[in-house]
Amino acid sequence: MGNQPGGAGGKPPDGGDKKKEKKWEPPLPTRVGRKKKRVKGSKAVAKLPQVTPLTKCKLRQLRLERIKDYLLLEQDFVREQESESEAKGDDTKEDEERNKLEELRGPVMSVGHIEEIIDDNHAIVSSNAGPQYYVNMLSFVDKDLIEPGCTVLLHFKAMSVVGILDDDVDPMVNVMKVEKAPLESYADVGGLEAQIQEVKEAVELPMSHPELYDDIGIKPPKGVIFYGAPGTGKTLLAKAVANETSATFLRIVGSELIQKYLGDGPKLVRELFKVAEENAPSIVFIDEIDAVGTKRYASNSGGTREVQRTMLELLNQLDGFDARGEVKVIMATNRIETLDPALLRPGRIDRKIEFPMPDITTKRRIFNIHVGKMSLAEDVDLEEFIMTKGDLSGADIKAMCTEAGLLALRERRMQVSQADFRKAKEVALYRKKGTVPEGLYL
Repeated sequence: MGNQPGGAGGKPPDGGDKKKEKKWEPPLPTRVGRKKKRVKGSKAVAKLPQVTPLTKCKLRQLRLERIKDYLLLEQDFVREQESESEAKGDDTKEDEERNKLEELRGPVMSVGHIEEIIDDNHAIVSSNAGPQYYVNMLSFVDKDLIEPGCTVLLHFKAMSVVGILDDDVDPMVNVMKVEKAPLESYADVGGLEAQIQEVKEAVELPMSHPELYDDIGIKPPKGVIFYGAPGTGKTLLAKAVANETSATFLRIVGSELIQKYLGDGPKLVRELFKVAEENAPSIVFIDEIDAVGTKRYASNSGGTREVQRTMLELLNQLDGFDARGEVKVIMATNRIETLDPALLRPGRIDRKIEFPMPDITTKRRIFNIHVGKMSLAEDVDLEEFIMTKGDLSGADIKAMCTEAGLLALRERRMQVSQADFRKAKEVALYRKKGTVPEGLYL
């Protein structure tokens, strides 16, 4: 007999045995092209839920008590686990697991930067050597801390991401931060009352009383440059500013911005101002700015072009598209005529403070500062040296007093006499011909 369609035990003709259609589910969230906000400090250790309502009421109190009970329960659980592990002696097991993890990670031989996140397990990184790589991110790496631009550790063979450097700022920038304030103060600066007043108006007053500038309707100066002959007190005044103000003080020499590899100089400038903004209010002091801020000219030298690119990044940071906020810049140079006009224009450097050679009154104050702690004999007459016609700078006067003290120690005397100052004048205050001391090569 042939098969009959339909029937009590047969299959329905309309195909009722079709597979059940799966319910549509949204795809898993991906991090392609996204940047997660990095959580730093204590928030990264324990994330507490946001408690609502924000007003003080009974409901908020009950929810806060529930969170407290949960934290106490978690604390008891962690304490019990630690006590059990100590009792069982699981140190050996933990060491073995740690060794396996180190073997899997392998020796770290290079440091790279995340350029783009492809998915949860792959990314494009760039190394200091130059090329970019499509690499894996190992499972034990915390993906929440990875974002474009962060610094990562790369495997020496596979170039896989095996770790994250929490602080992606160049360590050289951290060295530039002045942790201990200098001992110099405004009282140690002989004369220069007008220069001190201008620095206070341009640097200190906008940080301590910004409302004064808002009331009068002007914006405070962004940058200040000190210029003058060597030894006139430019760096000394910068140290006094660092001592008097409570703001973060970053100091750097212009030659430190010149790096070996292409792009490292502009990157160092960006990171310097980034640290200054994170620690605002802050003051950035760049000494010997003529090392990197000279006038631009056409050149075929790669080193010269790199120096000019570093200066362009400095120009952008001083007065670019983004506002710098409470970051003040102080520069110092002996040769202001060699600086680029774009660096000195208003908006980047709003005040140019000149440090002239000291006059008779200033010389007298500088002598009094340096001999104030010295043991002088009764025959010492400083007016003989103050009224001299030679161009004496503050550094020359300090060297003269130091040399006189050394001559007294050489003869085992506890007081400095007038003869010591005269010998020190011959030794320290020599006449100069151009840049070569007279009689140096005779």
